[in-house]
Parts: sequence; structure tokens; C-alpha cells
Amino acid sequence: MSKLPDLEALAIFAKVAETQSFSGAAEALNLSKATVSKAVSRLEVRLGTTLLHRTSRRFALTEQGRGLAARAAQMVAEGEAAEAQALDQSMNPRGLVRLAAPMSFGISYVAPALPEFLARHPDVSIDLHLSDEVVDLVGGGFDCALRIAALPDSSLTARKLRTIKRHLVASPEYIAQRGRPQDPEELSRHSCFGYAYLPTPNTWKFRHKTDGREVMVRPHGPLRANNADALTASLLAGLGIAEQPDFFHWDDIANGRLEILLPDWELPRIDLHLVAPGGGPRPARVTALMDYLAGRFAGPLWPGDTGGKRPG
Repeated sequence: MSKLPDLEALAIFAKVAETQSFSGAAEALNLSKATVSKAVSRLEVRLGTTLLHRTSRRFALTEQGRGLAARAAQMVAEGEAAEAQALDQSMNPRGLVRLAAPMSFGISYVAPALPEFLARHPDVSIDLHLSDEVVDLVGGGFDCALRIAALPDSSLTARKLRTIKRHLVASPEYIAQRGRPQDPEELSRHSCFGYAYLPTPNTWKFRHKTDGREVMVRPHGPLRANNADALTASLLAGLGIAEQPDFFHWDDIANGRLEILLPDWELPRIDLHLVAPGGGPRPARVTALMDYLAGRFAGPLWPGDTGGKRPG
């Protein structure tokens, strides 16, 4: 006997016992009468016992058949209930969604966006994981993630939400003390902060907006971190220069606490993506959250923001 029970034959037998008829069970299950008969015979051979007596005029369950019919009917009912519950969860937003997002973007934008979603979907809960490190969605059991990075080819499905511009910034105090660089090559004489998760953390790449000239420099300075927030205090204290995304320091720039350096040069842009494991259909709770995040983050995120683009 195989280790797994013959669930199909048990379900068919339960329907035969319920309808007291092979033809009735066949009609109820949308099967042929021969298929129903073979399933019951297969079950009898497997169990080594007779489950029912049948003639052209008489249909009767044996003692073993009556006991098995009750258990089989219970099994079918539990299976139907489990399937109905799973179907309900797949059709209606309900249950836990595990979401990963970058730390600074998650605190400043994702977390403030969640109350509205949770109010719309009271049966959904969210486990929000914040880290600038690119997490393994499948291995970590995440349903979806927001990523600000160039995405390598993978089995993940990805939806681009917007382009993220990066600026070279410093405080007015730093510029007053150390001068304003006029060319990327001058950065070798300046104090530059590092961010561990840049596409090329040890090299800053610049492209001139007018003539297309490209320059690469290797920054050096007293501070390197794996989160942009950790650079803010030293930036505002006038201790150095850093690459920063537009969504993070737009307010400091608008209010004069930081200034954009080398405005004729641009750093490589990166994109905000919404990613999820590939494969079959997603539960309604995951689809609802992904659609909500896409609508929330594809448009303007702060006053004067023109970088958002609706997904195509």
C-alpha cells in the first residue's frame, strides 16, 4: 500500500454512499459511471474488504462500508471547507502580507502610506521589513518588496514605479570652509562620505549634461555607512559631501540646509521597482497591497516633485 491514501477513491465512495447509486454519484461528480465503479473497486482492493453489495435490484453498504462512508464524508466536508477558505482568501484581501523596503524610503514614505491601506482592508495585516540590503524574497518568505536599485535578471516579476535622481550635496558651511568643486576630478581634494549600497560604492560616476563627457572618481573621507540617514548629521554639520537620492533630502535642499554641487553633471539614475516572486496567481491580499503601493509611489511624492511616472 502506498503511503498516501487514495483520496479520490474515498471521495467518490462517499458520494456513492450518499446517493445510494453509482449513476447518481457519477452525475453529481460529473464523471462516467465506469470511472465511479473502478474507483470503488480500486478502494476495495486497496483495503482488502468489500464495501458494498450491489445487484441489479439491491444496493447495501457492508458494516465496513458504513464505517468508512462516514469517515470519508467527513474527510470530503473538511476538504471542501479548506478549499472554500483558501478560495475566499485568494478572492478577498485577507491575511498577512510580508513586505520588504529600503530603510530610509520605508520610514519616510512606506510607513506613512500604510494606515490608509489598512483602513481600506481591515482583514489584512502587514509585516514590514526595513533594510537597505537586498533581501532574498523567496528564501526570506516575502510576498513583495520595494527596491531602489538596478535589477539583475531573475525569476522575480518587477514593475517600475519611478526614476530616482541622485544629487551630490553638501551644506553651505562645508562649501564656505572647503570651497565648491567645479569639476568631478576636484572631489579628490574633498571629504566625501560613502554609502555601502550604491551601485558602485567605491566609485562615483558622472556624466556631463551638455557634452556627454564621463568622469569616474574614487571618493574618500571619514564616514561610510549602510544607510543614508546615518550620513545626515555629518552632512548638516559641514563635515563632508555625499551622494543622496532626491526623495531623501528634498526638504533640506529646498530650505537651504544642503546645496546641490556640480549641477552641470549628473549621476546615474536608479529606479524604484515593485518586485514579487514569479509563478502562479497571487493572493488577493498581495495584489491589493501591490496595486496600492504602485498607485501611491508612481506619482509625485513631495512638493515640486516631477520625477514620478505612472507605470505603463
